[in-house]
Amino acid sequence: MSRKRVLSGMRPTGPLHLGHLHGVLRNWLDLQEKFDCFYFVADWHALTTEYENPRRIPSFTRELLLEWLSAGLDPERSVIFVQSAIKEHAELYLLFGMIVPVSWLERNPTYKDMLQNLQSKDLSTYGFLGYPVLQAADILIYKAQKVPVGVDQLPHLELTREIARRFNYLYGKEVFPLPEPLLSREAAKVPGIDGRKMSKSYGNAIFLNDSPEEVRRKILSMITDTQRPRKSDPGDPENRCVAFQLIRLYTPQERLREIVEDCRAARLGCRDCKAELAERVIRSLESLWKRRAELEKQQDLLEEIVSRGNRRAREIAAVTLEEVKETLWGERYF
Repeated sequence: MSRKRVLSGMRPTGPLHLGHLHGVLRNWLDLQEKFDCFYFVADWHALTTEYENPRRIPSFTRELLLEWLSAGLDPERSVIFVQSAIKEHAELYLLFGMIVPVSWLERNPTYKDMLQNLQSKDLSTYGFLGYPVLQAADILIYKAQKVPVGVDQLPHLELTREIARRFNYLYGKEVFPLPEPLLSREAAKVPGIDGRKMSKSYGNAIFLNDSPEEVRRKILSMITDTQRPRKSDPGDPENRCVAFQLIRLYTPQERLREIVEDCRAARLGCRDCKAELAERVIRSLESLWKRRAELEKQQDLLEEIVSRGNRRAREIAAVTLEEVKETLWGERYF
């Protein structure tokens, strides 16, 4: 029996950080063992918010691809491609735009939230309002059966399912399957160095392309327990220490118990604890850095991987689009 098809992507808006590694990439690595996976760089989606700075997107795209491959995505087991190289996405997006009610887009919760939270950008554009339609085209052009999402992203996927239902109903043929959510395993919260969720926009991230020295400097500057100003004061790492979530991700259970006990007994200082964490994070990233260094020396290999992925994606997308056209017109149309 053929494996079910999974599709997911990321916008190229800058370097990835530890939050992406634990929240997305580790999940993708697991999925490529079980499914027929398609992973794409969503460079057209990046334009919805970065349309004033489009010339940064190509370098961000290359960076994203390097980081995916360095983290372990395998082009022999997953199709890795760039959205804008597959023009069928745009054509299906256009056709879907003819049948999607504006009210469906205006009630999109993410649309409302981003309008409020990104007031420094002018998001009153057709492209930003209609990005869920492009998202539906991305998924349905490959007839993906599974889409990895978090709980907060379920409304987005339901809109894709509604678009598929509407197309199938209007034209009397089950062209598109209804993609099912593949709920991501609950990723551990990865705090930034200021205690908020790690994010590029907050300026609090530890990036995958940071040097060992930069990783060490950032971790040593992390907030810990604000109610423990001196080493001689007992701490409460599980309830008060901002850095503890990151410590938990990188520390074996036996050592973690020792850290908790020593912190509570005021035997372990915050700086020493963060120094140990920094070395653990650096060791965990060493294999990623090594693979990246090798890839950077082989520009032709990176281009070949992407070219091969683009060809494979285009082959499938072209077949779907031909079926869509025949369904719309009732016959082959030019």
